[in-house]
Amino acid sequence: MADDVTDGPALDGYTIPQIVDRAATLFGEREGLVDGDRRMTFAELAAEVDRAARAFVATGLQPGDRVAVWAPNMGAWAIAALGAFRAGAVVVTVNTRFKGNEGAHVIRTAGARVLVTVSDFLDTDYVAMLEATGIPDCVEQVVVLAGPVPDGAIGWDDLLARGEEVGPDVTAARAAAIDPDDVSTVIFTSGTTGAPKGAMLRHGASVRAYDAWATVVGLQEGDRYLIINPFFHAFGLNAGILACLVKGATIVPHPVFDVPSVMRRVDEERITMLPGAPAIYQTILDHPDLGEYDLSTLRLAVTGAAPVPVEMVRRMRSELTFRTIVTGYGLTEATGIATMCRHDDDPETIANTDGRPIPGVEVKVVDDDGKDVPTGQPGEVVVRGYNVMAGYFGDPGATAATIDDDGWLHTGDVGVFDDAGYLTITDRTKDMFIVGGFNAYPAEIEDMLMAHPTVGQVAVIGVPDERMGEVAKAFVVPRAGATVDEAELISWAREQMANYKVPRSVEVVDSLPLNASGKVLKYVLRERG
Repeated sequence: MADDVTDGPALDGYTIPQIVDRAATLFGEREGLVDGDRRMTFAELAAEVDRAARAFVATGLQPGDRVAVWAPNMGAWAIAALGAFRAGAVVVTVNTRFKGNEGAHVIRTAGARVLVTVSDFLDTDYVAMLEATGIPDCVEQVVVLAGPVPDGAIGWDDLLARGEEVGPDVTAARAAAIDPDDVSTVIFTSGTTGAPKGAMLRHGASVRAYDAWATVVGLQEGDRYLIINPFFHAFGLNAGILACLVKGATIVPHPVFDVPSVMRRVDEERITMLPGAPAIYQTILDHPDLGEYDLSTLRLAVTGAAPVPVEMVRRMRSELTFRTIVTGYGLTEATGIATMCRHDDDPETIANTDGRPIPGVEVKVVDDDGKDVPTGQPGEVVVRGYNVMAGYFGDPGATAATIDDDGWLHTGDVGVFDDAGYLTITDRTKDMFIVGGFNAYPAEIEDMLMAHPTVGQVAVIGVPDERMGEVAKAFVVPRAGATVDEAELISWAREQMANYKVPRSVEVVDSLPLNASGKVLKYVLRERG
């Protein structure tokens, strides 16, 4: 199936700064960004982005330098990141759920010269957390977007004041020098080795992929988009900020997800676009206060990252006002998107498949020898096209192990194609599971749990959870002479790792099931649950 709504030509050859300028030209007086009490047109947003770019130039930032952004969804996050892009820098996103040691690893690995962050988000001070573990030596300047400014750091407004010394011709030249194939963003995604790896995404690929994405969804000029997906994630940044800039939709950042606040903002801001994991829509549909809010403006929904119940799709159309509901499949290494359902697919297709390839991208299913498998048969999903990452930052070995000589990205996911060309993901060869939309990697969690003094061996699996889709469960063999206190281990884990990684349950066992080569048989543990 192909038509001008779902498979039209996507923007090609654009950089992210060019998209900001284009939005100012095409949509100039429309509301571009809602930032708390402040509202900006697209023209005003572009001017603020240039102010940020000039400020970064004034700090000594050079093209290709990395700027890490560790902050919640807020207008200043978007302006800072877009300003860094315009200055020729590469933006490194940091998960807001990370603890100090996790954030420090990402920042240090990427060699970020500048850190843009906040010091008062949900009673969390990211600067203090970093200082407790040691701010990486690569960081030359800490910029605080909101909250108290500690010694040695600089506040956002003071940074912007520095930029007044730099003329707009300087940043215009910086932006003009960027090539669509240049790396724009490094987003870290954990691997089976437990060490997070930074996927390098390109300017042109991000713009083209999310113009195509937004076209499939039906996002259009004048839409109002409540972005609850975190900006640090490929979805929040690309399918959120970039898609709005491409189509002329208002960016409405939402910093912390809870259903009553989402319903209130949909009502107050007349939101038309609300993507999210299935649990979000399910909770809205079943919320006792649903009738207190006017949600009649809602039109577009994009869901996935967990099983999607058919009945939920039907209820979203009958009990709410969603006219377009689509699902899709992607991974960070593929700029976050590879396949999508289309706007006119039936509820069963939306719920039971992950769609078909987006325009310009090849997706196929192969066996262990890399040969295509027949329709209806499972195999590893591989992706090739403009959306495939440039590689893992500073890790050519991992890059070569993931992208083969023919350019195919090996996802590690198992899928099946049907006769209509729709893909369904059925399993994950890399053991990764998804907690409320966040990828959780057993090897990484296991590595962190091994630091506990009572843990001798550990294996982590994902188990079903009604609210989160899946959550971690840990099987633990105690160290010799030690006793594992399940509740204490979970409490300790909450202090050491992002909440979505923390095991919700711990089972103490005498031994782990192993194969002949000593590998833990995770499928045996899954059968035990």
